[in-house]
Amino acid sequence: MYKLTKATLTLNGLGRCFIAERYLSAIKIISRGLVCAEHGDESGKNEVYDVIISGGGMVGSAMACSLGMDPNLVGKKILLLEAGNKKVMDKVPEAYSTRVSSISPGSATLLSGIGAWEHITKMRCKPYKKMQVWDACSDALITFDKENLLDEMAYIVENDIVVAALTKRLDSLSDNVQVKYRSKVVKYAWPMPHQAADSIPWVQVTLASGETVQTKLLIGADGPNSMVRRELGIPTVKWNYDQSAVVAVLHLSEPTENNVAWQRFLPTGPIAMLPWSNENQSELIETAGSLFRGALSAIMPSAGSPRQLPPSVAGIGPKTRVMFPLGMGHASEYIRHRVALIGDAAHRVHPLAGQGANLGFGDVACLTQLLSQAAFNGKDLGAIQHLLEYETERQRHNLPMMAAIDLMKRLYSTNVAPVVLLRTFGLQATNMLPALKEQIMAFASK
Repeated sequence: MYKLTKATLTLNGLGRCFIAERYLSAIKIISRGLVCAEHGDESGKNEVYDVIISGGGMVGSAMACSLGMDPNLVGKKILLLEAGNKKVMDKVPEAYSTRVSSISPGSATLLSGIGAWEHITKMRCKPYKKMQVWDACSDALITFDKENLLDEMAYIVENDIVVAALTKRLDSLSDNVQVKYRSKVVKYAWPMPHQAADSIPWVQVTLASGETVQTKLLIGADGPNSMVRRELGIPTVKWNYDQSAVVAVLHLSEPTENNVAWQRFLPTGPIAMLPWSNENQSELIETAGSLFRGALSAIMPSAGSPRQLPPSVAGIGPKTRVMFPLGMGHASEYIRHRVALIGDAAHRVHPLAGQGANLGFGDVACLTQLLSQAAFNGKDLGAIQHLLEYETERQRHNLPMMAAIDLMKRLYSTNVAPVVLLRTFGLQATNMLPALKEQIMAFASK
């Protein structure tokens, strides 16, 4: 490196001042060039990307695929950072994973559009066409089936299979999307909306390897304990339910079509696919529920659905039981200057409705559409205008869904007679109204 200073051009006389100033300007330009050469891109440091996605789980990988396949974003430099190893699955594992998601038809459409759904269905994917939900403190139930829905309500898919399918698609998008595995982020540096002349123009991301990259738009897909959200100081409304989910692989004792999702609400929390309970019920609630159901049946004799018993369980798969705590969380802001949050980094919900992954895939679809339009219009991808549109649109969808899930959890976490009576009436009334059930499932399937 050469160090150039004003002393190099010591000139005497007023007549040479203009020449000196011209030379000094040239020296400054050369100096900047030398500095750039010293700290430049020959080792990949300080490389500027149009979009960096931090977090390569299901939602982050889907985001990378979705942006990489968008025709309006061709030529944009996209980088996906994943702290873990590359998820490769040459064949379907014999053992079932306990980490699964209920993929809605809307999410399946997104995954199909980016070419991952075909790989998923070739590996392992189980659709269900009926759902029965009932209350442990009364005989109230609600049944959703294909008579008032699409052929498939949703699909149960192992998370590892979803990630492996998305990874396979990313391999085919290597010209548009670069992926760095085993790349842990240790520091972020943020640009200011109205930056000073000497401030950084882009988001800077420092990796544990010492490498630093920059981006015009950072997308945080790094989960419920998001470092992106935490480093930005975005307030989060959150609480724990003081409950843990226990998940296991169950073996049924008799042959069954096995296309029904079962869920039963207890005061201690919801359970699924368990034998029928012999628990006694309150006589008051049982009598009131029967009378109300009878009145509805008199008005609408063809409405409602018959009760169906779940299959019995013969055993639990070896070494398949896992437990994780349950809670709710919502970021007060989804976006900041040149930053957007998606998936669990922006919102975390109770799994009773199976909507966690679907909310994240909805974020992907919405943000892709807005960034595609911004690129088509020649706008800066990190500009706050279209990021605000993303925040507004997604919060309008996510907040009502999260509120409904939280209300349902709290409503079914008590055995107080008036509350049980209220939810018994509500469940039975909803079950008698096919049009209302269609609206509920249409909203959940997006």
